[in-house]
Amino acid sequence: MINTEEFTIRLQKVMDYYSETASSFAEKIGVQRSSISHILSGRNKPSLEFILKILSSYPEVELYWLLNGKGEFPTNKKPDLFNSELPPSKTETPPAPPAPIKTENILSELKKDKTIERIVIFYSDGSFKNFEN
Repeated sequence: MINTEEFTIRLQKVMDYYSETASSFAEKIGVQRSSISHILSGRNKPSLEFILKILSSYPEVELYWLLNGKGEFPTNKKPDLFNSELPPSKTETPPAPPAPIKTENILSELKKDKTIERIVIFYSDGSFKNFEN
């Protein structure tokens, strides 16, 4: 069973760690502001849905730590933005971009009993063009 007072302390610790107000925290996890204040005041207990929303929005929060206080928070420490030392970067080479697709290949794969409804072309600058039949 969850100790509501201790849960409230851990919830406040998560909010403080991310410098979130109750309003911004509620917006980020997708609940009403009143839900946060009711839990923080001890009026309501957190629902499973509420806890799952926290875990999906903040992956550094461990379930067992949030519920029981055992374990650690955060699991993956955020880099300190004021510290000039950053974690060492990996020297892996990025994967090569995929080879461009030739329209001839696409057209040869089409079956004769089907008609094209729409073609969308995506450009490397992020723009696209939509062609409808």
